[in-house]
Amino acid sequence: MRFFVIAFQFLTIVPLPFAVRCDDDDLGRSMAVFPLVGLVIGALLVCADYLMGALLPRSVGDLILVALCTVVTGGLHLDGLADVCDGLAARGSRERFLEVMKDPRVGAVGGAALVLALLLKYQALLALPLPCKRQVLLFFPLVARFSQVLMTVGAQRARRDGLGSLFIGGAGWGQLAVAGVSTLGIGLFLFGLNGIYCVAALAALTWSMKSWAHRRLGGITGDVIGCNSELNEIGCLLVMLMLVGGR
Repeated sequence: MRFFVIAFQFLTIVPLPFAVRCDDDDLGRSMAVFPLVGLVIGALLVCADYLMGALLPRSVGDLILVALCTVVTGGLHLDGLADVCDGLAARGSRERFLEVMKDPRVGAVGGAALVLALLLKYQALLALPLPCKRQVLLFFPLVARFSQVLMTVGAQRARRDGLGSLFIGGAGWGQLAVAGVSTLGIGLFLFGLNGIYCVAALAALTWSMKSWAHRRLGGITGDVIGCNSELNEIGCLLVMLMLVGGR
């Protein structure tokens, strides 16, 4: 329970009426339950969709769902997406890339990436068939949080400071195994084999980005983890759209 609270407090901005002790290594250990926190975020989206379904047109409601997902997480991972895209645009050395990612300002390329990411989520969500929409709402935040575990475990540190370094220090293969079993189990329950196919496709995406980060940066950072999480959210929506068929 303590690790779930730690993970929930890190991954969302939803206030809790209590706090728990959190040592440095506890952040990495809490990654075992990251997918379950993603499931809770998905459940919040399903509840919101249920409440809005009878009151608003679907196009408006789906836009609110994308905004709600961003607000609940505090835009944490979108910041990573923007920083990585700005680093790519800098076209310099490894040190230059890391320096740009550490800059709190968002550049033109990072801003464009944010707009495109949010538009892709909205359009993919809007195109989902209604019979499976709420299952996908449950699933895509879960898969994205599992991708954070997959990206972190066994990775090298691109820099010695920052949140990414703390997670790498505490997360191990046990956390990956627990997170993987829960993700696959829930995917199978919600979608049958299509859930397994989706997880496999997104795992390949994550491993590809992990390999790229090690070649380009010598390891991963918190921004790389966040960027990959956003790409997995978009990827999950697109893969499920292809598997279940759009309108």
